[in-house]
Amino acid sequence: MAAGNNGNGAGTPEDDDPFGYLYADGQAAGAQAPRQGGGYGYPGPAAQPGVPRTSYNQVRAVGERQYGQVPQQQYQQQYAQPSPQYAAPETYPGGGGDRTRPVPQAQPPQRGGGGRSGGPNTKGLLIGALAVVAVVVTGITVAVLTNSGSDGKGDPTAGQSAPATSVQESPTAKPSKSAEEPVELPKQDAATLQLGGPATLGKDVKGAKGADGAYVMFNGTGGSASWTVEVPKDGDYTLFLTYGVPGKDAKTSLSINGEQPRKINMSNFARAAEGDWEKGWTKTYSWVTLKKGVNTMKMSCEEGNQCEAYLDQVWLKEGHVSG
Repeated sequence: MAAGNNGNGAGTPEDDDPFGYLYADGQAAGAQAPRQGGGYGYPGPAAQPGVPRTSYNQVRAVGERQYGQVPQQQYQQQYAQPSPQYAAPETYPGGGGDRTRPVPQAQPPQRGGGGRSGGPNTKGLLIGALAVVAVVVTGITVAVLTNSGSDGKGDPTAGQSAPATSVQESPTAKPSKSAEEPVELPKQDAATLQLGGPATLGKDVKGAKGADGAYVMFNGTGGSASWTVEVPKDGDYTLFLTYGVPGKDAKTSLSINGEQPRKINMSNFARAAEGDWEKGWTKTYSWVTLKKGVNTMKMSCEEGNQCEAYLDQVWLKEGHVSG
């Protein structure tokens, strides 16, 4: 239906064709080009009471409308004052013919004092971001460690006691009694030894330690008492003797397994008065070397000895000792 003719004399926007005057059938139906001052997209003449509207919007013929033209007075009012962000093209190199607007140059940020102005504090933001990341990583690590320790899955040995070793270090071994103490060696009364020559037994002097108080008297040169003893090993030993003298020194001899005799010192170590046999009981020792097994030691009165002494007891100790 052509513009301005809808059959009832009233114009409705839904049936109007703003461009009907451009077509042959629209012109035949009486469509006319819009009057100056109105057009499609611009407000047309004010509606008159009782006059039907011929179009929803007044239009212009193709090519008639001009865009971008602003009335001179309105332009002067709007653009008379210079703008700090804009300058007319004529003010740039090239004059009025150069219509290209230059791109405003970015102004560098102003720095003052110890910080930045005109923009965000990127250094502070970076530090804050790093702190957040550190807190998150720490929380994850603590959670993983806590879970591993709580369920025992993180550590394959968690919740298990260390297996007992099959061999544990024992305390320092104590030496056996045989190694800690010397081997108990024989001790014998002189009265039980094998006597030789003029040697005899006596019991008159009190204080002897032998059984029944018996002791051996050498009775001059050739008198002897031999002791046959067995030892567990080769080595050094000490022969101890108890004897008595009448308040003066005496000297006798000792032979080991038939070897050459050597002197035994039987001095008056008790410091008894001369002639006091009871106060003269004391002891002496002699270092010897014996072989494993049976050994014979002979105490005798040889030529040149001072044999006025009584022999009470004999015994051995391992090693060369003095007491």
